[in-house]
Amino acid sequence: MIIMSIELFGLENIPIIDGNSNISLIIKDAIEKQGCSLNHGDIVLIAETLISKAEENFIKLDELTPSQEAIDLANQSGKDPKLVQAILDESNEVVRVGPNFVITETKHGFVCANAGIDESNVGDGLATPMPQDADKSAAEIREFLEDEFGEEIAVIITDTQGRAFRFGAIGTAIGCSGISPIWRRVGEKDLYGRELETTEIATCDELSAAASLIMGQADEGLPVVVIRGFDSFDTLRNVDSNIKSVLMPKQADVFRK
Repeated sequence: MIIMSIELFGLENIPIIDGNSNISLIIKDAIEKQGCSLNHGDIVLIAETLISKAEENFIKLDELTPSQEAIDLANQSGKDPKLVQAILDESNEVVRVGPNFVITETKHGFVCANAGIDESNVGDGLATPMPQDADKSAAEIREFLEDEFGEEIAVIITDTQGRAFRFGAIGTAIGCSGISPIWRRVGEKDLYGRELETTEIATCDELSAAASLIMGQADEGLPVVVIRGFDSFDTLRNVDSNIKSVLMPKQADVFRK
């Protein structure tokens, strides 16, 4: 009997980042200090706040002047008007408004609460939006680490997002490189020999959710997690991958109709 297992561990030597920083080099140094190196098929998952802060992608909330739309949405949601203005600035459209949330489609195409803007783990008066191009950031980090350690790996940028019809948030992929975010299993057989007709697995989201257990949401201080031993790495290996293939076109989104 073959028992499959994977290993997850956080990198313990990632410093607090508050400005322009070379995340690739920081991760390399943390790996070397921890003595874990990188193996073929390792997947490095990085919290999006770390990327935005290192790229100095900050929103200075105190400098924003709320529009009338922001004020109206703030009254509906109970959120600060300046934060709502930041949400609007990072969005293509407002999808839904409710108590303490404004669900929007971000400029990247993600539908999520508050345009993915994060006020935690950042200085007073500041917020971090999603990275400007998480796929590009992931590719740059992957290529650097592959050169340094001589192994094929993948990099996933993660965010914490809620889900429709369920309480609680989970880790979600917002950028990737070196691995396909969707595993299309159409044509394979199930245990009874029936052919799968529609099965597609959001693999990068599943990996992100697993990594979120280690990253935490408070003061854990582990924004980079390595997943080792994922058996399907070679099957899903793709150096040209990006996160766009997981985004559902608006015309196919029955929940927005």
